[in-house]
Amino acid sequence: MLIKWIITALLLIILYHLFRALFAMLKGQETSKNMSKMLGKRVLFSLAVVLFISLSSHFGLIKPNRFDPSTIRTQTQISTTKPHPQNANTKRQPEKQSVD
Repeated sequence: MLIKWIITALLLIILYHLFRALFAMLKGQETSKNMSKMLGKRVLFSLAVVLFISLSSHFGLIKPNRFDPSTIRTQTQISTTKPHPQNANTKRQPEKQSVD
């Protein structure tokens, strides 16, 4: 559970640096050095998250979901209705009755 909190905190730090860089970019050119530092920190924290997840998975601290093909269920639909003849004419046809 602690690992999930650490990953969540790192992702929130990434979002924080991303939005700070956005606001620095919107302010103008005099803060471009500050913006590039924040974007660099975001890349650094993203790398840390990827490494943290892969290492914790490798050491068995977290277990990734595996695809199990035996759990696939297929559903077949059996049509019990009679097929109706289709007509391109949208006008309702009068019913025909035989008079005997």
